[in-house]
Amino acid sequence: MTNDEGLERPRKIIHIDMDAYYASVEQRDNPELRGKPIAVGGSAARGVVAAASYEARKFGVHSAMPSVTAKRKCPDLIFVPPRFDIYKAVSQQIREIFAEYTPMIEPLSLDEAYLDVTHNLKGMEIATEIALEIRARIKAITGLNASAGISYNKFLAKMASDLNKPNGQAVITPRNGPAFVEALPVKKFHGVGPATAEKMHRLGIDTGADLKGKTLEFLVEHFGKSGPYFYGIARGIDERQVKPNRVRKSVGAEDTFSQDLHAYEPAREALQPLIEKVWGYCEANGIGAKTVMLKVKYADFNQITRSKTVPIPLAAIADLEEIVGLLLAPIFPPRKGIRLLGVSLSSLERRAAGTEPQLRLAL
Repeated sequence: MTNDEGLERPRKIIHIDMDAYYASVEQRDNPELRGKPIAVGGSAARGVVAAASYEARKFGVHSAMPSVTAKRKCPDLIFVPPRFDIYKAVSQQIREIFAEYTPMIEPLSLDEAYLDVTHNLKGMEIATEIALEIRARIKAITGLNASAGISYNKFLAKMASDLNKPNGQAVITPRNGPAFVEALPVKKFHGVGPATAEKMHRLGIDTGADLKGKTLEFLVEHFGKSGPYFYGIARGIDERQVKPNRVRKSVGAEDTFSQDLHAYEPAREALQPLIEKVWGYCEANGIGAKTVMLKVKYADFNQITRSKTVPIPLAAIADLEEIVGLLLAPIFPPRKGIRLLGVSLSSLERRAAGTEPQLRLAL
């Protein structure tokens, strides 16, 4: 985009992230839970924390943590069963607020989205004011708090939304962007998981400045197709567009473990947050999936995949959980320890209007 003088004008991107979303909805709807440490999820032996209130986070409880670990860290923790139908309904209310300001909305899950407000429906020039208005509207309509990050690209907007959480916002300007990235530890970069951060550490890359010091060729050699992305964000550059109403070819999530897994139960437990992540993306975008793929990487770095395709799109998260369990079971006992697990969905398609899947979560 250019201005009247032909100069490139920076984009105005907002990343909205609801604060402790599932837990906050539960505290909103049940006054007895307010101010108390709560975890959304199952308290059973195989349970996993789907979300934790800020009161619980003070004890070190966080999403994807096994429920038994969470209870050990916070003995007074209150477990609340998830209500995905409510979370989806509130998410739709929030989406309608976004649509008052821009059609350029890219949901990442039920509780976060990117908005491109460079050209917005209100004719507002200042993106920070738009973010303030949106957050106030969300509070007035849903009773929930949202945080926001404002910047000239998606990476920095995402990073900015974490700076003043909860119930705050921050802006990273084009003038400040490169210096902000240089000072940031790479382990805090969005898109750099624990395994990648450890690999960077072994290569002498601990900060954005260290990353910036590496050549594009070096980064491609060591990080493959992610190399150009890392090269760009080290300089505060991210050309990715906010893509509304897109249907990806696939959506996936994976996790590398600090200790290899050898038994079915811990592996199935580790897959639960990945299942919830990919299902949440599909729900937020009104997408159905027919093909489920399980990825397994062993301690010797050999990798296998197992997949199953069903005739009609999965109707509920319980269906996805069942298929993942069926794909996982035959690989046990494994020939080696398992260092990584991943779940991906493909054969994606838009859900027809009026087809509401029955949502339930088996934990």
